[in-house]
Amino acid sequence: MVVDRATGAISHRQFRDVAGLIPANDLLVLNTTRVFRARLLGTRDSGAAAEILLLRPLGAGMHDRWEAMVHPGGKLKPGRVVHIAPGFDATILETTERRTRIIQLTANGFLSVADAIERHGHVPLPPYIQRADRTDDAERYQTVYAKESGSVAAPTAGLHFTPQLLDALAAKGVRRADVLLHVGAGTFKPVEAEELGAHTMHEEWYRVSAQTAAAVNDTRSAGAKVWAVGTTTVRTLESVVDPAGLVRAGEGETRIFIHPPYKIRSVDHLVTNFHLPRSTLFMLVSAFAGLALMREAYAQAVKEQYRFYSYGDAMLIL
Repeated sequence: MVVDRATGAISHRQFRDVAGLIPANDLLVLNTTRVFRARLLGTRDSGAAAEILLLRPLGAGMHDRWEAMVHPGGKLKPGRVVHIAPGFDATILETTERRTRIIQLTANGFLSVADAIERHGHVPLPPYIQRADRTDDAERYQTVYAKESGSVAAPTAGLHFTPQLLDALAAKGVRRADVLLHVGAGTFKPVEAEELGAHTMHEEWYRVSAQTAAAVNDTRSAGAKVWAVGTTTVRTLESVVDPAGLVRAGEGETRIFIHPPYKIRSVDHLVTNFHLPRSTLFMLVSAFAGLALMREAYAQAVKEQYRFYSYGDAMLIL
């Protein structure tokens, strides 16, 4: 679906048509995060099943202390241990204010904790996929340009791109820049608070290089446009843009929550998927394109039987 903010026109195309819609000298910005095997399945001392979803390491790289979601939450209190594999255990250290857990991973007999996670972790597929992960999911649930491991969910707007499409855009003269934002499960938490300001976003780690910041700023100063692939790319750039629209290099943790009437300053066009109502993702695209236009677009998407969710169809907002 192609949505033109200037005219309100909505048209229906194939995703391969993107190569003809992005002009030469415009800039395509991609989030190169890679999904890791964040889902750990094990047993408690009683033999009952337990599950841990790793959210973020408490330190750089794949350290042994993590923030995680756990199930069953009522049973996994501080001091409890989950046995994932021989020599690979998770000890619950504390419960956070938002009911997640701080855990300690031990990996005796492995090269490292990262090695144990890679060997025994599972790909955290979207919850609506009602099957266990398979070997090929480790590559299929990735963008073709994924590089640095750290996400619990793929930046799914990027799943539409193939190497051939990226090559065609490059051959045309479309420039490319990369950002990094490790997607956390909190991104997909529905907004339940009546007042939007009361909704708390989980932290997500990001990095914008000096090269990418310069590419964005130079593109816009030359009168060309910046095309963001995915809401995670928008959140990353909006975390480092100043009030005048100048993007600066930086890294750290962001909890930015973009919703109307927020004015997006860092990008001009957006490639995104179709999101659920009350999600922070839908609120971001509504801030970008206007709530009324998004409601009209989504009504057409339902009528035309577009596919929603992570493996669904795409929307291009001009």
